[in-house]
Amino acid sequence: QLQLVESGGGLVQPGGSLRLSCAASGFTLDYYAISWFRQAPGKEREGVSCISSSGGSTNYADSVKGRFTISRDNTKNTVYLQMNSLKPEDTAVYYCAAILGWPTVQRMCPVEYAYWGQGTQVTVSS
Repeated sequence: QLQLVESGGGLVQPGGSLRLSCAASGFTLDYYAISWFRQAPGKEREGVSCISSSGGSTNYADSVKGRFTISRDNTKNTVYLQMNSLKPEDTAVYYCAAILGWPTVQRMCPVEYAYWGQGTQVTVSS
């Protein structure tokens, strides 16, 4: 079965850090661009960050630039989202998604995806 599984969410105080993981099973992520999205209650889904299939380019939403870092480890078939200086407004369910191709995402992240994960909850609160 081809699927993406997110992990690493939880409850953290403002200013804290979390690292989310997106692991693939049933297929290799080597040739896939990966994006992270989030959706807060009552709000539309928002693109957070993406990384190219080559890993050579990344892209970030303005709201997380300078605080979040996306990376990939193809030997572990996993993509990560390191989230630092977390704010209450970062509270949301975070999802990863994969699309074949996209050797660069310098100009924009992909708009369509073949696979989605089930999401992991991130809550930033004191």
